[in-house]
Amino acid sequence: MKLSRRKFLALGGATLSSVVTVRAADEAPVVLGQGEFRYRVVRGWGVLDEKTPVKNCHGIVCDAGGNIILLTDEVANNFIVYDSAGKLVHKWGKEYPGAHGLSLVNEGGKEVLYFTDLELSKVFKATTSGEILGEWGFPEASGKYEKSTQYKPAWTLHHPDGGFYVLDGYGRDYISHYDAKGKYAGIFGGKEGGIPHWGPHGGILETSDKGEHSLLIAMSDQQNLLRLGLNGEKLSTTSLSGGNPRQIAKHGDHYFIAHLADNWPADRQSRGFVSVLNSEFKVVSNISGSQPEYDDSGTLLKMKSTTDTFMHPHDLTIGKDGSLYVAQFFSGNTYPVKLERV
Repeated sequence: MKLSRRKFLALGGATLSSVVTVRAADEAPVVLGQGEFRYRVVRGWGVLDEKTPVKNCHGIVCDAGGNIILLTDEVANNFIVYDSAGKLVHKWGKEYPGAHGLSLVNEGGKEVLYFTDLELSKVFKATTSGEILGEWGFPEASGKYEKSTQYKPAWTLHHPDGGFYVLDGYGRDYISHYDAKGKYAGIFGGKEGGIPHWGPHGGILETSDKGEHSLLIAMSDQQNLLRLGLNGEKLSTTSLSGGNPRQIAKHGDHYFIAHLADNWPADRQSRGFVSVLNSEFKVVSNISGSQPEYDDSGTLLKMKSTTDTFMHPHDLTIGKDGSLYVAQFFSGNTYPVKLERV
């Protein structure tokens, strides 16, 4: 059956290669997830025209005003800013072919963006309107790299003091530390630090009840979350069997995890889902995934995708009203998926 362009866009399509994915999302069950975390897809949200294309949608954040900021590796417009209704506010960026990780940080009462580029081997800092404020190349002072192409920064994790950590998730798996002035301050991880390749992809820096800071890292192909101290010491591991965690968003006392797929990389056509974990790191809901189950020993049983709502979730953010916005990689050039909580 052929679709008119108007009908195709109404279904949430972006390109012909995304017809199957988008049609499946549109026909997803009315309610997704379990328990207190159940959602419904908002059909057609964020769909734009050929003047504002997307390729892989890598990063997504929600600013203080409720706008949704999307990072794509489409160099026609690397940054797309939506209002909460899914209308285009503005767009910018044509220089970032390997655009990947995106973090929104409040610095002295002003929101700024940090983002990474895998092809340029750099981290950038920018205003939300597109003015570049700083950039960092490979940490040559560390002695861990002979050339910039060995460095493929995936994401940045931010300390309240203004310092930040860079996860080299596609290069040599080191974690570089920069102080509040943006100066190189150290490095850990990598093979000798017990960090496996295809591991450190995304994450957050958070504070415990005791006021201690730590890094919580989405370990992608390792199918777990890894908590590290700020000097690289391993504190805990949370298994997420059947998932492939790419990024973490904390909202209240819960953690939202974007899983790229349930059998990645063995089957690149396998589909992903979103997990919600409570403060004790127990999975309480899988959005477009199986009911979370634990055996008598407390071990999480293997999870899996159960609907065609998503193809490959890569990042997510939670809006002011509790809605969930999901950006997808390798998913037929589809725009973000919005899900409203029910």
